This record gives sequence, C-alpha cells and structure tokens, in this order.
Amino acid sequence: MKTIKGPAIFLAQFMGDTAPFNDMKSICQWAKGLGFVGVQIPTWDARCIDLKKAAESKTYADELKGMINECGLEITELSTHLQGQLVAVHPAYDDLFDAFAPDTVKKNSKARTEWAVQQVKYAAKASQNLGLNAHATFSGSLLWHTFHPWPQRPAGLVEEGFKELGKRWMPILNYFDECGVDVCYEIHPGEDLFDGITYEMFLKEVNNHARACLLYDPSHFVLQQLNYIEYIDLYHERIKAFHVKDSEFNPTGRQGTFGGYQSWINRAGRYRSPGDGQVDFKTIFSKLTQYDYTGWAVMEWECCLKHPEDGAREGAEFIKNHIIRVTEKAFDDFAGQASDKKFNRRVLGLE
Repeated sequence: MKTIKGPAIFLAQFMGDTAPFNDMKSICQWAKGLGFVGVQIPTWDARCIDLKKAAESKTYADELKGMINECGLEITELSTHLQGQLVAVHPAYDDLFDAFAPDTVKKNSKARTEWAVQQVKYAAKASQNLGLNAHATFSGSLLWHTFHPWPQRPAGLVEEGFKELGKRWMPILNYFDECGVDVCYEIHPGEDLFDGITYEMFLKEVNNHARACLLYDPSHFVLQQLNYIEYIDLYHERIKAFHVKDSEFNPTGRQGTFGGYQSWINRAGRYRSPGDGQVDFKTIFSKLTQYDYTGWAVMEWECCLKHPEDGAREGAEFIKNHIIRVTEKAFDDFAGQASDKKFNRRVLGLE
C-alpha cells in the first residue's frame, strides 16, 4: 500500500484580479501558507502557465517547476477541462461554449475543435516536460442533450455518438501514450462520460486504451445518486487523479435530481466545501489507500455558501486529516510465528 499524496489544491476557482490570486508565484505562496503541498494548474489561465511554451520549451517548463518548488509545492497535474470540453460540442451549445475558446476560432466549430485538440496535445507534452504522469480533463459531449430520452432516441444514436467521441480522442490518447501520461477524464454531468456505464461505452470505442483513465470526484455521484464507494471497487485500476469536493442531495416534494432550473443554492443537489456535505470521505480515503492509489488528493472548491478562502484553509486541514499513513506491519505481528512447514502440517493434522 502507498500513502496518498497531499493536500493539494486546484487553482482554477481561486485565480482572480487581486493579489495574491493574480500571479502564479503569489498564489503558490498563499497555498503553501495554508498547508497545501501541491497545486493542480488550469492551463487555460495565462497567469498560471503558457501552455504552448511549456510544451515546446523544456527550459521554460523547468523554470516553472523550479519556481513552484521554491514555494514549497509540487505540481500535481495540469488541467485542460475547458479545452477538453471543446473536443466535442453539440451545435446546440456552440454559443455558450465559444466562451472557452479564443476569438480567432469563435463561430467556427471546426476550427474550435482543432484548436482544442492541439491544446490538449500541448498539455501532454507539457506534462512530460514537467515530469508529470497524469492529466485532468473533460471528454466533451455530443449526446448530453438527449440524456433524458424524450422524444425517444433514434435507434443507433448513442452508439454513433460514442463512436465519434472515440474517433476524436483516439489520436489524442495515442499522443499521451507517446508522452507517458495518463488522460484522467473527470466523470461529470454535461459530459458524455458522466457515470460508469458511459465510461465503459467510451472504453469500448477506444479499444480499452491504457491511457483512458479517470479523475475520481464523488461530489458528482452524490448528485446522481450513484454508489460512489462501489465505483472505486469497480474502477480503481483506472483512477489516476482525485478531486476532494463535497456535495449534498436533499430532495423535496418540489424538486429532485434535475433541480427545477434553480440557482445552485436553491437546488436539491448542490456542491459544498470539504466536510460540509454528505460525502463519506473517510471510506473513500480508505478504499483508495487499500487499492494502492498512487496520486494526489486535490481539493476543488465549489461551494454555494462558504467563502473560498475559508474553504481553502479548512480544505487543507481536512485532506491532511483524512490521508492515511500506511502501516508497514500487521497489527497482529506480535502474535506471529516463523514459517515452519512441519509445524504447519502438524496444525493441519497432516503429521
């Protein structure tokens, strides 16, 4: 068994226009001051990283890594959640998702997809240059608008959608393989990979690609009422990244999993800071440790109530208190005996 690494923090929700959140060095110093030892970097934010440069210049990658190390932190993973989303976008969402793309490719879905694919490939090479072996992203979605089948889905629609999704991701996965990096899809509502079954359907289309791995975030499963503990039992070999994010689901006579188009604070299912929701993190950390999870525990802050700085401060301590330092001895070693074949056979009544 291995001790999970952490605590770490995903910087995406904390970047801002005022110090210490507007500069990579200052936000790293802030994170270190709270007790974090790792940072997950959003690659779409130029204040954090020049992704193309990190892919093309080992010197730049070394300098970035060195600066972060000087702050007392390690890079856990790079993230291309926004770019990964744009690898596959249904036209119904074009206008909304154009916000994730540069002006040069907006209103041009083909160019936007090509840009997104290149961005994710840059992340593969940048990860290699930084000495990372896992990468966090989204799958994108061609089918999400049909997740509730009314009118009923035409025969073959889902199969065709996953075939196309696999076709788009296969060359990306192959490139990640060349770079020695796992692609960790965050299983998330709004993506075509939103639960275990959809992940398995995707795996089939990419020939069970060894690099098609998982970012485990239980908060999304609480909102879906999916058994997030059994999920670890089923997919632990593929879990290579982990977001510590809490959530709660409190259905009423007026709303349930779909939320009635309400704001986050008024939904039956909503995200919370670690420790404030319903996720059983004690069991999760135990399960991941049992299965030799080798990655990081990364806090992602998404809470409709608590101030982010309070969530970060409490989150560092929360993760630290849940990480299990693994034992190197069995609790009953004191009563053990040396191996003795003759004695063992006598105990079995064979001699």
